[in-house]
Amino acid sequence: MMSKNYIEVWKNCLKVIKDNVPSISFKTWFEPIIPLKMENNVLTIQVPSAFFYEYLEEQYIDILSKTLRKEVGDDVKLEYNVVMDNNSQANTKPYTVKLPAKNKSNLINQSVSVPLDSDNRTIKNPFILPGIKKLTIDPQLNPDLSFSNFVEGECNRLARSAGYAVACNPGGTAFNPLFIYSANGLGKTHLSQAIGIEVKERFPEKTVLYVQAHKFITQFMESIRNNNRNDFVHFYQIMDVLIIDDIHELRGKEKTQDIFFHIFNHLHQSNKQLIITADKPPIELQGIEQRLLSRFKWGLAADLQPPDFETRMAILKKKTYNDGIEMPDEIIEYLAMHITNNMRELEGALISILAQSTLNKKEITIELAKQIIDKLIRSTYREISIDYIQKVVCNYFNMNVEVIKSKTRKREIVQARQIAMYFAKSFTKSSLVEIGKVMGGKDHATVLHACKMVNNLIDTDKRFKLYINEIEKKLKS
Repeated sequence: MMSKNYIEVWKNCLKVIKDNVPSISFKTWFEPIIPLKMENNVLTIQVPSAFFYEYLEEQYIDILSKTLRKEVGDDVKLEYNVVMDNNSQANTKPYTVKLPAKNKSNLINQSVSVPLDSDNRTIKNPFILPGIKKLTIDPQLNPDLSFSNFVEGECNRLARSAGYAVACNPGGTAFNPLFIYSANGLGKTHLSQAIGIEVKERFPEKTVLYVQAHKFITQFMESIRNNNRNDFVHFYQIMDVLIIDDIHELRGKEKTQDIFFHIFNHLHQSNKQLIITADKPPIELQGIEQRLLSRFKWGLAADLQPPDFETRMAILKKKTYNDGIEMPDEIIEYLAMHITNNMRELEGALISILAQSTLNKKEITIELAKQIIDKLIRSTYREISIDYIQKVVCNYFNMNVEVIKSKTRKREIVQARQIAMYFAKSFTKSSLVEIGKVMGGKDHATVLHACKMVNNLIDTDKRFKLYINEIEKKLKS
């Protein structure tokens, strides 16, 4: 009997498969497959990567087996031809390696194609993350950074509530993506990891991954060098919850942004949850493509503000309780009073006091706390206020501070105002909205335009660049 046409066989199989898997899974894992030939009841299909092949074998071998046996017969065999990227061209001289049959089906003599110059005789996942194994993925979460250890206050209530809602229903809320932003040391990483931990506790079957943006960049560059970019993409596309920390580190990296754009789209369309952190809100991120910024705004952008005194007290008490440490309230209060903007510094001061007490066998006293705090304050960068910046700029140009807050459009005043806005953005943690408010009630777009104008003039006008350098020295002195 004449063999069936391989294209028709595969087409009929796809009709059945399409009715039995989610549409997004069908598009991701079956539409890219190309039927190549069918000889002696062996159907050969081409898949885009070794990772793709392994994922099919792990997740979809049962349905592949059933549909092929129904279409061809019980003695059907399946052969995979894996495209090995080499500068975006498929290797055209593969040889076939026989692999052990999977116990999941009667499809035997499964095979893949690998390059002639390969030293490997078995197919391995070529995209390996440190500490992560395919399909038994370590989510890279720190168990100490849970919701139970996250102290809630007015400064973080919205972000914390949204994060918990996401953890209870990942991908099923309006908060997708959840974009968390704040200055350093205010709990972005803690909250994002707490969401991941809660998801794993509630939904152990879900695949969760926390990754820092700089590691994502490194992995992508390695995938290009190793010619397995497809595996990189497919790896991230299987996530149920993807947490990217410090997305601002992608600024200026066009290729990495492009690949993240496609990963983002795939996960979002699949109702998978994305959690992103940054040091600024989407509207203020520079060097990030507009198409990405627009997607960051699809969900909820929630900020973390410096905690008030009561919250700082609660954080310190939670820390001492969890560590089994007894510390007088007056010392906790002293720490909370004197370290206000960075929770890492607050906890660092607490650890320093404990270390001094333990190593030098000193009693924990208010005097010891003062010594530690004085050293920390002296070694910590002093944030310059917007008012001080305005004063320095106006003194430099011999004008009154109130003038640059006015609505006048005189060229020299507009330029002084733009310079003040530029330094306020560079030297303070204030948002563009806050800077504009202090500078005479301007909007964030005006501040952003001012910063661009100043940067352009620095590059093109030597005299203007001299102004900037001299003012900067005065601000730092």
